Amino acid sequence: MSAVLWLRRDLRLGDQPALHAAAAEGPVLPLFVLDPHLLGPSGAARTAFLYRSLRALDEQLDGRLVVRHGNPVDVVSQVVREAGAGSVHVSADFGPYGSARDLAVEAALPVPLVRTGSPYAVSPGRVVKGDGSPYQVFTPFYRAWAAHGWRDPQRPVDAEWQVLPSDPVPADPALPIGLVLPEAGEAAARRAWQRYRRSGLAQYPEVRDRPDLDQTSRMSVYLKWGAIHPRTMLADLRPGDEVFRKEIAWREFYAAVLDAWPASARDYFQPRMAAMQWARPDTAFEAWCEGRTGFPIVDAGMRQLLAEGWMHNRVRMIVASFLVKDLHIEWQHGARHFMKHLVDADLASNQHGWQWTAGTGTDASPYYRVFNPVTQGQRYDPDGDYVRRWVPELGDVPGGAVHEPWKLAAVPRGYPGPIVDHAAERLVALERYQQLR
Repeated sequence: MSAVLWLRRDLRLGDQPALHAAAAEGPVLPLFVLDPHLLGPSGAARTAFLYRSLRALDEQLDGRLVVRHGNPVDVVSQVVREAGAGSVHVSADFGPYGSARDLAVEAALPVPLVRTGSPYAVSPGRVVKGDGSPYQVFTPFYRAWAAHGWRDPQRPVDAEWQVLPSDPVPADPALPIGLVLPEAGEAAARRAWQRYRRSGLAQYPEVRDRPDLDQTSRMSVYLKWGAIHPRTMLADLRPGDEVFRKEIAWREFYAAVLDAWPASARDYFQPRMAAMQWARPDTAFEAWCEGRTGFPIVDAGMRQLLAEGWMHNRVRMIVASFLVKDLHIEWQHGARHFMKHLVDADLASNQHGWQWTAGTGTDASPYYRVFNPVTQGQRYDPDGDYVRRWVPELGDVPGGAVHEPWKLAAVPRGYPGPIVDHAAERLVALERYQQLR
């Protein structure tokens, strides 16, 4: 009897445990459901990359990928009836919506829903403390995660495929002028990973915080859609690659935290922080979104986000701290902006990365850590190359002077002055934290 392989965040054929399980039961019908609940809040860049990933997968399958629009509760059951399938196979989803959706689909199905594998090397819930409770701090989680280990990548499976009528993958939505997405698909993901292994991995510990050098892996978008599995990458790492291994572990840590505390996708991981005095999003928030704050490293990051659908991780922390600590705007507003524009937007990593920087999440350092946007720029973009790349108004300002344009004898025309006094707003942020305590 045939089996439906319902794909979600696992758009690949290699190292695909759910495919192995489905193929063991007979011909496999590969299915992707375009779910309006997920497509609605997705920005143009992420939606376009998804569509391109689906086309790449369909090409791998020689046109056999079945794409349907609608509520998965209805669509998956309908496809099972059309195919005469005896089971539906998935990679387990641990997100708040995905978990609830899968339970609803399972209840509606006339056949079993079989969960095999997940988008993680170690599925959320497997690495816990000795008393069975989930970890809330990364370092002990990392030690336990590394000690737990993970399975080796699976070999490709020679599956027999079943075919049904399919809806066409929609045309890409209009993208901002000049935005170029990375190449989509499993083959592109593996090529990108092998290139980075050869040319960038060894230098990662030294250059990972330097947005001007632009030498991070940029594999996050492929991990987001499962064009490559993290254990495929982990299998290629050497003992000396621990710093990069920890970055993969951060992704798994945040997934485990979200699984244990699903409300933290929207609410404060530390509920008491919600009582702090916050500002309403206003013209200052608009200036932050558009990269017009007058702080060059902040503006460069926000413009890179709009232009590429991506932002360097160090800069993500800088701009997040600026929104929360300098503008005193709640982290959820910034997190939503990121989720809309990032091609690699991952709910667990995005929301908890924001809460980490905001001082409201799992980090042991509380709210009083405030990033100085000037010194951060001077330290991690020392010659100003990153700023000049994204803020053309400052293109003629030489060297590190680009980080303090207000000190120049002639302020560059067209670039705004700082919208706040960082030193003063830092004291306001600390005072509000003390009042909360």
